[in-house]
Amino acid sequence: MAGADADVTAAPAGPPPPLDWKFSQVFGERTAGEEVQEVDIISAIEFDKSGDHLATGDRGGRVVLFERTDTKEHGHGGSRKDLEKTDYQSNRHPEFRYKTEFQSHEPEFDYLKSLEIEEKINKIRWCQTANGALFLLSTNDKTIKFWKVQEKKVKKVAEMNMDSLKAVGNGSIANSSVSLINKSSHATNGECPDKPYTSLNKDFPSSGAIQSLHLPVVTCNETSLVARCRRVYAHAHDYHINSISNNSDGETFISADDLRINLWNLEISNQSFNIVDVKPTNMEDLTEVITSAEFHPTHCNTLAYSSSKGSIRLIDLRQSALCDRNSKLFEEHESPGSRSFFTEIIASISDIKFGRDGRYLLSRDYMTLKLWDINMDSGPVSTFQVHEHLRPKLCDLYENDSIFDKFECCLSGDGQRVATGSYSNLFRVFGSVPTSTEATTLEASKNPMRRQVQTPSRPARYLSSSISRVVRRGGESTGNDTNGNSFDFTTKLLHLAWHPTENSIACAAANSLYMYYA
Repeated sequence: MAGADADVTAAPAGPPPPLDWKFSQVFGERTAGEEVQEVDIISAIEFDKSGDHLATGDRGGRVVLFERTDTKEHGHGGSRKDLEKTDYQSNRHPEFRYKTEFQSHEPEFDYLKSLEIEEKINKIRWCQTANGALFLLSTNDKTIKFWKVQEKKVKKVAEMNMDSLKAVGNGSIANSSVSLINKSSHATNGECPDKPYTSLNKDFPSSGAIQSLHLPVVTCNETSLVARCRRVYAHAHDYHINSISNNSDGETFISADDLRINLWNLEISNQSFNIVDVKPTNMEDLTEVITSAEFHPTHCNTLAYSSSKGSIRLIDLRQSALCDRNSKLFEEHESPGSRSFFTEIIASISDIKFGRDGRYLLSRDYMTLKLWDINMDSGPVSTFQVHEHLRPKLCDLYENDSIFDKFECCLSGDGQRVATGSYSNLFRVFGSVPTSTEATTLEASKNPMRRQVQTPSRPARYLSSSISRVVRRGGESTGNDTNGNSFDFTTKLLHLAWHPTENSIACAAANSLYMYYA
């Protein structure tokens, strides 16, 4: 009987049910036929750790900040007892509003290399808040900037030494009758409120002079948001910056380009340390480049970076000053006979993200999403097919350069789901639990389920008896959606972010920011 009870308690819980996604908000929605300006296209999205703020960057070098409103409406005011009695609606979901925007980067020209430097924002990363101010890092191809966004009180002079009813001539004010001035205003200027002010007349001549002196009073009734650039981290990268990532120590961050990764201190802008350098002595021997880099969320000495060959290296900063040797290497070996001209191109990893607890690492290449366990370097735990239906079209994708598109990926806060973008403004959500068959296709529009691809549920297919390495197809299609429309390779959803604590996704379709919840 005890053995039967043990079997019951040891039975694993089933996978969570698929989420029902709904449209929440859109910012910058285009009207039918409206032409999108190149500078308005969103190029970066990032939630802060609390999920109360969202930042986007665009190709025009602007950073736009949004703040959450539903928590402020429900979470402030009243005693704790009153708040505990508050009946929250079960369908409450994150809602945001526009907060402010500022010009982060301007177009530049490198005269030494005769190279134009775009103002496009490549990455945004939030830093720790302090004293009610928001801090964030933004970067274009060459320069990283550290921004502080804070509410400032607008000072206005409320009382002047002028009487609008009297004429002004020759730079002096005409005679005016002696009047007692508001005591409270003088108290704010450090004067004694009980002292009579008629004595001021003794200090001035009786004709053509001021007989009633009103000292200006400064008041602060309004506030405005001010973004100020605190530091500029420049001249440290010869190649285009593709990644920046904050360290969990709150003091340092890394920046990565094609061949090097540099370590910075937030307080020091004129010095950085090169911790990874893959540049060969002879550039003709170059076989791979760095595509993405990310700090571990809790271990300040650990970071991961991906390469154009489809590998991920985990390095430990405690091993040596120059981390030219990785502590772990994650890669999936291709099956013999499957190699083609496009093999290396589609194997290149465009983005990597750690899960919130740091145990799992998500990577995105052109065809798939892969979930890795950092304690198991023999292969990915799960593989999710995203673009398998495009394999017959690789030649066309190569001709129009779409095969080089860099799609981002993200994980839910609880680690149970992963998401990434695709063409025709579609994005995919997969269940990452080994027994889950969740694979949802959504469109970045007000009706996200309009082009939903219905996929039959199928059991997980195990590749090895000893390793729970799962492959889920996630809906294979022939390049046409369920409505018979062919995929549009000019509309691509490259950038998206998952709310850190709730099932809410923000994604960019050209210049529009769409938000969904489940």
